[in-house]
Amino acid sequence: MNYSTDKNDKNNFLYPRSPYRGRVQPENLVFNANLQEFAQKINYICNLETGGKIPPQKAYKQIKQLWKQVKRSKKELGIGKRSFE
Repeated sequence: MNYSTDKNDKNNFLYPRSPYRGRVQPENLVFNANLQEFAQKINYICNLETGGKIPPQKAYKQIKQLWKQVKRSKKELGIGKRSFE
């Protein structure tokens, strides 16, 4: 058994990434990576709350904080300021 292959399979399962299909610009790629990470973390928080591991209010606060990070990332990267050509 190849340990590195097992580790890659585990990482791909736990942290799936979808290929970027939009206009290739550095800021778009960075924002896409941030957005995918946001979605993954939201999924974990929802599962923890659904499973009774964290209370709803804590889940809400964590999601709200993550949303603020995504909004800040969007603003800092200038996403949406230029129209698509």
